[in-house]
Amino acid sequence: MTRQDSLLLVLLMALWGFNFSVIKLGVNNIDPFLLTALRFSLAVLPLIFFVRRPNVPWRYLMTYGLTFGVGVWGLTTLSVGAGLSGGLASLLLDMSVISSLLVGRYLLKEHVTVSKVLGSLLALLGLGLIIWHQDGTVTPLGLALVLSASVFWSINGLIVKRSGTREVFAFNIWGMAFAPIPLLLLALIVSGPSSVMQSIADINGSVLFSAAFQAYPTTLLGYWFWNKMIVKYSVSSVAPMTLLVPVFALIGGYLFFGESLDVVQAIAAVVILLGVAVSEIKLPARRTVIAKAG
Repeated sequence: MTRQDSLLLVLLMALWGFNFSVIKLGVNNIDPFLLTALRFSLAVLPLIFFVRRPNVPWRYLMTYGLTFGVGVWGLTTLSVGAGLSGGLASLLLDMSVISSLLVGRYLLKEHVTVSKVLGSLLALLGLGLIIWHQDGTVTPLGLALVLSASVFWSINGLIVKRSGTREVFAFNIWGMAFAPIPLLLLALIVSGPSSVMQSIADINGSVLFSAAFQAYPTTLLGYWFWNKMIVKYSVSSVAPMTLLVPVFALIGGYLFFGESLDVVQAIAAVVILLGVAVSEIKLPARRTVIAKAG
């Protein structure tokens, strides 16, 4: 990975990390599924009328929209609405590092090197420190929601890779078009029509800012660049960078909501950063732990 791409990915991780505070701002005022539906509606309309559909089968666009819109962000936003802090939700979402390495190895037949394994283990140690330090505040529901979202995150990378698209921006736009309606239906099923109507009536400036921030810099700009990196590099090379997101999410929670960032969390953040650095070290091919099949 080039130095420029690495730096841009770090900046993207900061944007995504602070986005969790923006999500919390939104779910404090509106139904989580409805907020996510509004996010993707703003991201798609009216841009989709000016972007040509990418030359990929419809099944890739549909599955990407469902797994990305509903699977990743619908469930993650719901977990924040269920009481998880933005930093903790971001932290647990990064458990996708495990499923991404497995997807890269067994489904995409990618190399998984010593540095990637050791880096991921270090980062997971940091994640474990923060989880352990939560003193049982992780609810079973919140944990199940965000861990499910982390698996969908890895599936997204597989869908983009298997599609073979080079029209990353168009793929993003057309795929996200399949997210708002299922999210709205889930809001109606989970919360009920009267609650959804009340949420719509309660839309205010904070909700609009939250949805717009998630739609434009976070989704349109962020995931265009992310998917571009997924296409350009291996999934197992890009995925460890997401371990930076909880660091910025914890900082954002502290700055905007007064969520504590104590000594243990700071130590864990350093361990996570060290893990990301180790995972990016390039070793000679002979030291590859798991060689590409065939």
